Amino acid sequence: MSINRRDFLKQTGALAAGALTLSQSAAFAHKNVSVFGLQLYSVRDVLPKDPKGVMTQLAQMGYRQFESYGGDQGFLWGMTPKEIKSFLNGINVKMVSTHFDYGGQQNKPDELKKSIDMAAEAGLSYLLCPYMGPQKTMDEWKRMADGFNRVGEIVNKNGLKFGYHNHDYSFKPLDGQIPQEYLLANTDPKNVMFELDLCWIEAAGQNAAEHLKKYGKRYELCHIKDYNKVDGKVIQNDIGKGVVNYKHIVHTAMQNGMKYFLVEQEQYPSSPMESMKMNAEYMKKLSV
Repeated sequence: MSINRRDFLKQTGALAAGALTLSQSAAFAHKNVSVFGLQLYSVRDVLPKDPKGVMTQLAQMGYRQFESYGGDQGFLWGMTPKEIKSFLNGINVKMVSTHFDYGGQQNKPDELKKSIDMAAEAGLSYLLCPYMGPQKTMDEWKRMADGFNRVGEIVNKNGLKFGYHNHDYSFKPLDGQIPQEYLLANTDPKNVMFELDLCWIEAAGQNAAEHLKKYGKRYELCHIKDYNKVDGKVIQNDIGKGVVNYKHIVHTAMQNGMKYFLVEQEQYPSSPMESMKMNAEYMKKLSV
């Protein structure tokens, strides 16, 4: 069978276009988390003794974002906002968020304003409530939602975002409702966002990927940590050595607008820094 030059060019052009489409599809199907961070509570046993030294080591491991917490030296680790911003710029890291003493500051305007101002000057974007404990009734969850709306409006007016970080208890049914879903439905998206702990939602028996498909637009940050259950108890492990299917969950999170992927670990097979090194290597290789 003979083929003229015009037909040949048409066929080869179609093949090239098809190959390009397949290549683009493959590229989309296999993404990596190019930038990932760390909740500094993961290294709470060593960080206070040498904040700059420990943060520098973490940066060398590949962490490019930090989320802080309220230690004895404050969430800026004894540095002024300008000092910590300059230091982190020097090691190519951005502190994007911090957990803060929401419970102690929600009704103390001066203290809340101080935290907001410090975070803003240091270049952070988020102030997060880290823990409120299980509530006994849905009325208590309602009061929590009301408090989040009130504080969230204050934080928002000062140029930052306010959010809530879950544990397993907010995903355990109470009076026929899932408290986390109640919070999502009864907080103003303009003033309250959420940080999803992907370990604790799964440990509570919920499906993280399905939750993200439904509520993903409300979550801007997530915690990545792994666990196994031993005699019914949650025991944290290095990422990839537990039961959480991060390939599937992170892919779903990316599809639904997740902005920040932050490693966190509170129990370690050997030492905190060794686990952080293992976790960084896992995140670099994670293809979703």
